[in-house]
Amino acid sequence: MKIYFNLNYDTFTNSYIIVNDDEKVKQVIIVDPGKITTKMIEQIEKEKYKLAAVLITHNHPSHVAGLKTLNKIYTPKIYAADYEIEGFETELLTGDGRKKIAGLIVEYFSIPGHTSDGMAFKIGNVIFTGDSISAGVAGSTQSKYSTKLLCEKVREKIFSQCDETILMPGHGPPTTTGAEKRFNLDFYKIKS
Repeated sequence: MKIYFNLNYDTFTNSYIIVNDDEKVKQVIIVDPGKITTKMIEQIEKEKYKLAAVLITHNHPSHVAGLKTLNKIYTPKIYAADYEIEGFETELLTGDGRKKIAGLIVEYFSIPGHTSDGMAFKIGNVIFTGDSISAGVAGSTQSKYSTKLLCEKVREKIFSQCDETILMPGHGPPTTTGAEKRFNLDFYKIKS
């Protein structure tokens, strides 16, 4: 598995291309396509990969606007906790579970708080967290209840992973579960 990071400079939002380069599979998954660039298309086309799926961590325009471009070129399956993203039908994910996508095992976790449809996706030792957690900060919320819920779910579902688990957020640099458990004070201001 390879992961390519793509930054949308307009909104400072991260998108990721996950490649299963096994010769028998040669498929990719895109996480949070906020903006699709020529570079991203070239990453897929250069090696003749098939875009198998798009994973959406939450339905905010800065994380899904690129779906219109993708669907003009490809026909990926869209996975999200919202049944319709940008007018495209999705395979609805509820709760926690796992699926085999592009030949990879994808675990998914419901993490409401930043939004009601918040999801995180784990592939191997990497979790794509969307806006639930970034390096050093918790995701923004609209109420004290949402903040408490977000902190509770992150502690339960992300902080329970091994310390070496890599976190790829919707904004900012990658981090690890261990670093966030030790240094992200946002999750200790609000008690369960």
